[in-house]
Formats: sequence, structure tokens, C-alpha cells
Amino acid sequence: MTATLTAPPARGDERLARQSAFSRLAGRPEIGALVGAVVIFILFFVVAPPFREAPSIATVLYQSSLYGIPAVGVALLMIGGEFDLSAGVAVISSSLVASMTAYQLSVNVWVGVLVSLVVALAIGLLNGYLLVRTKLPSFLVTLATFFMLTGLNLALTKLISGGVATKDISDIDGFASAQAIFAQSFDVGGVSLRITLLWWIVFVAIATWVLLKTHLGNWIFAVGGADASARAVGVPVKKVKIGLFMTVSFLCWFTGMHILFSFNTVQSGQGPGNEFLYIIAAVVGGCLLTGGYGSAVGAAIGAFIFGMTEQGIVLAGWEADWFKFFLGAMLLGATLLNVYVRRRAETRK
Repeated sequence: MTATLTAPPARGDERLARQSAFSRLAGRPEIGALVGAVVIFILFFVVAPPFREAPSIATVLYQSSLYGIPAVGVALLMIGGEFDLSAGVAVISSSLVASMTAYQLSVNVWVGVLVSLVVALAIGLLNGYLLVRTKLPSFLVTLATFFMLTGLNLALTKLISGGVATKDISDIDGFASAQAIFAQSFDVGGVSLRITLLWWIVFVAIATWVLLKTHLGNWIFAVGGADASARAVGVPVKKVKIGLFMTVSFLCWFTGMHILFSFNTVQSGQGPGNEFLYIIAAVVGGCLLTGGYGSAVGAAIGAFIFGMTEQGIVLAGWEADWFKFFLGAMLLGATLLNVYVRRRAETRK
């Protein structure tokens, strides 16, 4: 009697296994935020009748864009493994520099705008340089910058302008053209929208393209995932991190210009606290605190959640103080949802 040996069935390479549509969808960083946004939209649509009106939606989108533009840069930086706690106050610093330069020197508003851009980029460069040079945690480096900028904003505004707010610059040459770029409104179907909405979409699209379609995007993910390994394979880690800090500063500058040309003047005490909104928007949108994972689209959805919640609470007639509670609840809920959905996706592969 002879035994017949049969070969074991061939096993396909698990790396080439086809994933289900659910697994692919759940693998996206922004999926948890998207689910949360739908839930919150339905909530306020039901409990707050004014929320359903087009002007209210326009207000929500405007408020979301004010959070969302800086959150794009913050999300990129977090994917790169770092934080910037000076982002909120840097927005106001940019506004103050532009306003006081134009008013005190009696020059065209665009001179102030360009000077403030240089200052903003210098702040980002300083943050990035100190980080890579000292190897201190970005939390400490940017916390120090936060306190310094907060003090400078108040002290220099009082010294130069004689008060806690800058002077009205609406009658200075170049104001109208700058306002058209940074703060104009336009009508769509009889509803007034702010130009920040369009700029927000542009910045999210550019950031998404960079992350998904360029070598720089690969470098950002690599630096955030394991900077030592990224350095070993030739990624310019220091340049990438400095560039990310400067990107945050640029988007903060842009937001600051919008604030200046919307209100013609700036309060020097504004800004502190907003940096947490930008960071939380990125986290709610799927960015990991440990770096190496996230998306600009997710940060945009996180900012939209904030805009809906902030305006929805008012339109529902609830006490405005509840916003901070919902802020914390959204952060916790979205984070847990992200973890749950991603684990379910991994078990279904």
C-alpha cells in the first residue's frame, strides 16, 4: 500500500487580500468625525427650528471656517508628530502687527499685511528651529511662545496705540482691496456667504493633495510615525518639522488678516484658548496625538462640528456655557468612536 501525499492548499499573500468596502471606509481617519457630524446636524435640525434656515447654515459655515483654516495647519503638524500651543494667540499677533504698522507709519495697508506675514513666518521658524535645535517637546517650546506672544500683544498695543485695541484702519489706502481678499461677502441664492469659506476649501484641498499625492506628504507621515527611522532613510526631518510650524503660522496669519479686515480693529487680549479648539478639531477629525496618522479633511469636519455646536446651542436657546461641555464630550466621543470603528475594521479584514 502506498500513501498519496497531497500538497497543502496554497495560501494567498495576506498583503494582497482584497479588503471589504467597510474596511476601506473605516480605515479613513475622518470617518468617526463624519459620523459625529451627521449626528450633531440631525440633533440641532430637530431641536432648533432656526438651525434649518439657510442664513443659519451660512453662519455655521462661517464660524467653522474660522476654526477650520488654522486647524488645517495644526492637523498637518500633528500628523508630523508635533503640537503648536501658540497658534491661537499668533492669529491676533498677526492682526496687531498689520494694523499698527499701517496706522502708526501711515503707509498702505498692504505694507502692514506683508510685514505681518514676515513676522508670522518668523514665529513659525523660531518655533521649529528651537524644537529641532534643543530637542525639547513641542508642548514646552510653543507654550513658552504662547506666553511671550500674549504678553507682547498686550504690552506693545498699550505702548504704541495707547489702549488695548488698535485704531480703526478702514480709511487707510489699500483697505478696500485687502478686505476683498480676506473678508468680503458674496451672495449665493440670496444667502450671504463669507470668502473664508472658499479659502477654507482651497486650503483643505491643497493640504489633502500634499498628504496623498506628494513626496512631502509621505515625509510628513514618516516623520510623525517614527522620525528616527525617517531620518535613517534620508527624510529631511528637521526641514519638514520647521516647514510644518511655518505652515501653521501662515494659516494663523491668514485668519488674523480676516479678523482685522472684518472689524477694522483688533483687541489685543483675544486669541488665548483658540489653540485648543484647533487641536481638538484635528483630534476629533482623526489625527492621533502620537502623530503619523490623520487628514486635513478630518480636521475640516472637526471644525464644522464645532461651528454647528456653537451656533446650534444659541439657536436652540440653550445656555451658551454648555458649549465647553459639548466640546469635551465631542472630543471624548469622537476619539472613542474612531478607536471602535478602526478596531472593527481590523477584525473584518
